[in-house]
This record gives sequence, C-alpha cells and structure tokens, in this order.
Amino acid sequence: MELTKPADQQLEAYNNGDIEAYMACFAKDVKAEDGLGNVLYDSWDAMYEGYRKYFESNPNLHCDLVSRTIVGSYVLDEEHITGRVGQVGVAHAMAIYYVENGLIRHVRFLK
Repeated sequence: MELTKPADQQLEAYNNGDIEAYMACFAKDVKAEDGLGNVLYDSWDAMYEGYRKYFESNPNLHCDLVSRTIVGSYVLDEEHITGRVGQVGVAHAMAIYYVENGLIRHVRFLK
C-alpha cells in the first residue's frame, strides 16, 4: 500500500542503521514529538543529526513491527525495539506517522 511505503522503508533503514535511507522517508519540514506533544525534532536537519548519533552509538538496533493500523493519512505502528545501549530486554513503543505526498511529515513516539 502506498500510504505505508515510507513507514516500511524507514523501518528497514532503521534496522540497517542507514541514516541516509532513513531520512529519505521524511519530509523536509518533518516534526517529531513525544506522546505528550513535546518537540523532539523540529526540522529535518535536527532529526538527521539526532538519528545519525543514535545509529552510531547503537549499532545493534533492531525494531520488530508488532501490529499496524491505518486511519486516514496516519500509520500507527506498534513496535518492539532491542539493541539500544544500556537497554535490558525489549522496549515497547508506538509510532504514529502522518504521511503526506509519500513522505512522513509528522511523527509522534509513544514509549
């Protein structure tokens, strides 16, 4: 499905630690927030730099898609994440992607 393509591609890039492929899935005016609406990244450049460092310091990252729901232009992915430095066990998270023109324009991470 076309709507889920950027979510699928960013997941694959995340698991490969490929910052270029990962950020190619996001719009230039992307905004990322936590579950309470606190801004994590307010630009593509800020997100690029944050994830570049994250991938470098966590070479064993892996995210498994547990479930996916589509509502309008939103893709909601329930995820299990492993391989973060200092992490014990599996982290459970939800990513809510707003997709517009084939790119993720807004993302909210629930952890």
